[in-house]
Amino acid sequence: MEWFNNFWSIYSNLVLTLGTNALLALSIYLTLSCGMLAIANAAFMGIGAYTSAILTMNFGLPFPLVLAAGMGAPALIAYVIGKPTLRLSGVYLAMATLAFGEVVRIALLNAESLTGGALGLNGIPQSTQWWHVLLALTLTLAVLWRLRHSRVGRAFESIKEDETAAGLMGINVASFKMLAFLLGAAIAGLAGALNAHLTFFISPGEYGFDRAVDILTMTILGGISSLTGPVIGAFMLTLLPELLRSFKDFRLVVNGFILVLIVLFLPRGIWDPARFRQWFGKKRGQT
Repeated sequence: MEWFNNFWSIYSNLVLTLGTNALLALSIYLTLSCGMLAIANAAFMGIGAYTSAILTMNFGLPFPLVLAAGMGAPALIAYVIGKPTLRLSGVYLAMATLAFGEVVRIALLNAESLTGGALGLNGIPQSTQWWHVLLALTLTLAVLWRLRHSRVGRAFESIKEDETAAGLMGINVASFKMLAFLLGAAIAGLAGALNAHLTFFISPGEYGFDRAVDILTMTILGGISSLTGPVIGAFMLTLLPELLRSFKDFRLVVNGFILVLIVLFLPRGIWDPARFRQWFGKKRGQT
């Protein structure tokens, strides 16, 4: 097992980052599955990360309570901002949630006495273990799978297809949108709390526009037709920069070129069950 110990000592952070990024992709999958283009997940991740880190460093709370607070704080804020913003749709909702993300980033920068300002928080205890990430991802997938195949999941799908028709059918559109928004915020906060206790250091710059776009790209890249797509997209977008290290200065160019090709030729994402069924159907027809 010496090879495994060597591998884990070098790549343990990367492996655990795969799990936290998968959680982030699933968090925005929830809002997309309800037809909402909300781009506040990076901000919710930051709120969860800072809440958990401050509680650990300043109050010494147990890790499970810290994780719960990391989920609860962004969910509470999502409820507050969701009331006015979820009345919007499309690009207007995207702009409103993106603006909220910038407000959070600037607030973290200016609250120096609490958050460390631009210098961030350093020396966060590295409490996150591999099984924490695995358990969080497994439970999240299980809950979302159950949700997808329940009345709530069917309501989400109806709202995504036609919000007006869903309302006429008796579905409480505002309540279901709020539920998706809250759950997405809680999952993003959990990812932030786990990541903060993994990387030892956090700063406001980690939760800005770039991270928001990365989270959205992971989900769209993998595909939102099932839970598998966001996880695949998160894994791919996390691993690509590492796999392309041999290209050195051209790594980002090759990375972007690959992503463009995927978007052009797989517009519904990498994981598209409908495309797979159609492909296998043609294969059977040929035989």
